[in-house]
Amino acid sequence: MHREPAYGDRDPIAALATPLAESALALVRTSGAIDLIAKIFSRPKKLASSPGNSIVHGWIIDPEKDQKIDEVMVSVYRAPHSYTGEDGADITCHGGIAAVKAVMAALKKAGFREALPGEFTFRSFMNGKLDLTRAESVMELVSAKTHRGREQALRRLAGALEKEIAAIKALLVEVLSGTEIYLDYSEDEFLDPENDEEAGRLPAGELAEQARQRLSFLTELWRLERIYAEGALAVLAGRPNAGKSSLFNYLIREDRSIVTDTPGTTRDWIEALISVEDIPLRLADTAGLRDLHQEEGNEAERIGVKRSLELLDRADLILYVVDGEAGLTEEDKTFLLSRKEAAPLIIIWNKLDLAPLPRLKEGELPYPLCAVSAISGEGIPGLLRLTADLLEARPPSPENTGAAGPGTLRQKELIETALSSVEQALALSRDGEPLDLIAPLFRSAVNALGEITGEVSSADILEAMFSRFCVGK
Repeated sequence: MHREPAYGDRDPIAALATPLAESALALVRTSGAIDLIAKIFSRPKKLASSPGNSIVHGWIIDPEKDQKIDEVMVSVYRAPHSYTGEDGADITCHGGIAAVKAVMAALKKAGFREALPGEFTFRSFMNGKLDLTRAESVMELVSAKTHRGREQALRRLAGALEKEIAAIKALLVEVLSGTEIYLDYSEDEFLDPENDEEAGRLPAGELAEQARQRLSFLTELWRLERIYAEGALAVLAGRPNAGKSSLFNYLIREDRSIVTDTPGTTRDWIEALISVEDIPLRLADTAGLRDLHQEEGNEAERIGVKRSLELLDRADLILYVVDGEAGLTEEDKTFLLSRKEAAPLIIIWNKLDLAPLPRLKEGELPYPLCAVSAISGEGIPGLLRLTADLLEARPPSPENTGAAGPGTLRQKELIETALSSVEQALALSRDGEPLDLIAPLFRSAVNALGEITGEVSSADILEAMFSRFCVGK
């Protein structure tokens, strides 16, 4: 009876780790049984006896026809010093599609099955080579779109997030153990009965507060990690004819937005992807902002303004363009004051080639100001540097913390769960609630952190996670 392959079985596995396309070389990964490869190799004894971290040259042989298939180099890895923690080998063959398929067919005849998506990394996790944060960073590294995204994924792969989670968990375990000791002994044995304040105090409360701060810091780092991985949304806004479309076209190096002297030309928003200081930036050009209730302008223009306002509410950064010739108007000031609690904002004084930046009183504008010309490009480099600085602004770091932030939504949600439990526990402690209500909250926080690294996990969750990986990883 045919048995479906499953994560967690011990079958020898093989997969193509490079694209199936014509190339100079291709790589086939295997794990679980070097002796099976030796059966289809021209130098079986040499391969079977080779130590780890060695390379053997030879031929892959069709076991049924006893014919040479391809000349290869086999890189040997011995347990536990391998990616999966099992004996394994990487076969480097010629990159022709027919050659690759023939090598894979020979491996199947020898007893290998095709690996499931992410199964190599799954075995690495199950064999204790990687925790879940490092395992997930493998796929982050594969899908990284920028240098920054790659760097952050590498930090998690090197264990930066795992170490921080472990440190926070250690703080909470100490708090929890102290709390449970208080619960295990009667007050007359353990506490001074004349000191009621001491009797109701949370043991190691300062450690719990330290854990809260570090968890809060990690949740705030999620914004940065998402920006590096997915890109930030920067929205150009401003009054009609301020020069937003000209600036948009200059930044993307294309004539995507229609530019005329007639106000209200842009009726809907347009988006393009650019890179700013190696940060992926989704730049959006919007309709000119004006009062939705004023008589001038038609229905299409009012809809465009409404859509622009909706997009601004989703923005990671607002680039507010001021018409340098008209100067800062009351409409501009009204808008700027209304955005104080919203996303970071840069005021762009446009048309610097026609209207130099006037002398402004200190504190007159509540946002950073940058003067540019969308025609000549003057001031644009400074605008891009300021944009990157605002997007990369980091929250104040707790002492002794150098962690990378969460790299996946799963990690972020579990960190938030732990933070919520700790905050509830601290609030109950401040209110003088009994410790038997507080201890389960710390236990819940510890369990959530254990799920992040994989100490606490279920088969269903693991299968869902690793099935999103590439085959060959």
